[in-house]
Amino acid sequence: MSNPTHADEIHPIEDDKHVLAEHHDVNEIDNNIVKPGGVAAMTAEDRHTALKLARAADPGIPMGSWRMAQWVFTVMVVLMCGGDAGFDGTVMGAVNSMKQWQGYFGLSSASGSTGIVFGMYSVGQTLAFFPAAYLPDKIGRRWGMTIGNLTLIFGALLTSQAHNFQMFIWGRMFTGLGCTLAASSAKSYMSEITPPHSRGRYMGLLNSFYYVGQLMASGVSIPLGRKASNWSWRAPLLLQAAPAFINFAFVMFLPESPRWLFINGRDEQAGRVLAKLHSRDNDVNSPMVLLQLGEFEENLVAGGADKRWWDFRALFRTRANRYRFGMCAIIAIWGAWAGNALISYFLPVLLEQAGITSPDRQRVLNFANSLTSFGGALAGTALTDYMGRRPLLLSGITSCMVGMALAAGLLSPAGAQTATRANAGITFIFLFMVGYSFGITPLQGLYVAENLSMENRAKGIALQTWLGAACNLINTFAIPSALKALRWKTYLIFFAVDFVGVVVIYLFAVETKRLSLEDLDHIFEAKNPKKESFALAKAANERYKREKEAERLNGL
Repeated sequence: MSNPTHADEIHPIEDDKHVLAEHHDVNEIDNNIVKPGGVAAMTAEDRHTALKLARAADPGIPMGSWRMAQWVFTVMVVLMCGGDAGFDGTVMGAVNSMKQWQGYFGLSSASGSTGIVFGMYSVGQTLAFFPAAYLPDKIGRRWGMTIGNLTLIFGALLTSQAHNFQMFIWGRMFTGLGCTLAASSAKSYMSEITPPHSRGRYMGLLNSFYYVGQLMASGVSIPLGRKASNWSWRAPLLLQAAPAFINFAFVMFLPESPRWLFINGRDEQAGRVLAKLHSRDNDVNSPMVLLQLGEFEENLVAGGADKRWWDFRALFRTRANRYRFGMCAIIAIWGAWAGNALISYFLPVLLEQAGITSPDRQRVLNFANSLTSFGGALAGTALTDYMGRRPLLLSGITSCMVGMALAAGLLSPAGAQTATRANAGITFIFLFMVGYSFGITPLQGLYVAENLSMENRAKGIALQTWLGAACNLINTFAIPSALKALRWKTYLIFFAVDFVGVVVIYLFAVETKRLSLEDLDHIFEAKNPKKESFALAKAANERYKREKEAERLNGL
């Protein structure tokens, strides 16, 4: 192996451990954790260099170790909150196609009462607004997930054991309330426990787990839907509690978010958690731990708005904060109105309009849609830290726009109506979901958490979730009527919405790839945040290429 040049020199590990202390003022505090001073004075380039040196000195938890097994367990428990929402959307789509369920409550698959069933879930989401904004900041991210999933389990029990329509829709409301609280807390938690260099993949995986819930729900609905008893629909709704129960049973055994601990005056515990999660040697004086503690000290305000649960003014007080929430609003609006709700909840209705009338075949295709969507989400998640957030988002919304236009054309009554044409329309419905899952699903948790500052994160996620729920309320009450009255023209409405989304995202969306949560302050304080993000992204990409070339030359 050739010797590295001076420019690419890597310090020995034993010296690198205190590289931050050598380059910055150091302050000793009572709990013996050494924290670097001067973090606020670092440029984005300085922080990247510090992060690179910290990773070289301490690459993180060793593969195959007991602590790595604990880390995987921690991530899997949190991912259950992503599975909650996916299970709900698909299980109701599958149940909606069952003649047993329709007969028990006297409904049809595209009736106004069906809209109420779906809409009550969104009502629960809107009611989760204040709990999701208050509880994660007040009592911790873990307790937010615990209370949310306990509420979801209660809702699943009500719906699965419902003896009348009123009991069923109350269960739907509690399910939406609990699922939203748990998911909001999980997004904050995952963004705050993951290392800066791999946060994108983990946050993308959290949202992509939506499709694991979908696969579970659509998979069990196929054999159960063939049974004549009412357990054909009761059993899938009861199984909805499974991911929530796993999280509820184990989440309190996980460490609390280090950022939440720090903001609540528990500095020593925050350092220990960071060391456990991010340090090879579980060392509180690891440069990776020191760098993050320095960022906490500089950016987290002990008396900030996160301590005043009723105060949402901080989200809109400054131009930078308004721009930050604008990025969240993009995800909320087009995450709900891209056309995905049309397919997630009403796929059986769409298939029937395309000529597929067998409920059993509808459920099989529902499962196939979940499988292909999950593949798209995994592909998008894998590329999140390489392709970038903005290109991923643009590709997703553009593919949604094209998919809606093609489906509308193929399923319209114009021209000769053939089985080949109907099958092509169904294919583009499936491809629409692949595109949506690839470009939008991985960013629904990641992009929101990245764009919000720590003190506004819980409130921002809660408000963004509420905005998405409000959009879904319109979906769930309007789509059944639109499908009955407009049929294929419903796709054109979503085509127009997606077109507007392409324009808005192109004009305003910023790039956040390879930046720490704290580095984003530089972007949003700039006169032109999008232009500033391009400059930082370009510098980051050039750095990345230089590092890869240096590794190649050094034989690494």
